[in-house]
Amino acid sequence: MTSPFTGPEDPDHVWRLRLYVAGQTPKSLTAFANLKRICEEHLRGRYTIEVIDLLVNPQLAEGDQIIAVPTLIRHLPEPMKRIIGDLSNTEKVLVGLELRQVG
Repeated sequence: MTSPFTGPEDPDHVWRLRLYVAGQTPKSLTAFANLKRICEEHLRGRYTIEVIDLLVNPQLAEGDQIIAVPTLIRHLPEPMKRIIGDLSNTEKVLVGLELRQVG
């Protein structure tokens, strides 16, 4: 049986997130901690987080057109979304990821 849900609200949909950082800086660690907390609160069991350290793999920045770090990329569900910063503004992150509507 197929789910009637087709978008981000689909309870069976796995969110594919990629967090670009530059080393283990306080800002990078804060971004990861904030992302993990948000995912556990709103996507428990329905997400994957891939952390890309651009100090180790700088060539990976080109594929997602990374110009600042930390940057979060939502690959799935489509369309791709991008959020730059340490993700400390939870409301902004939720709206940016389309987990919450504006307003």
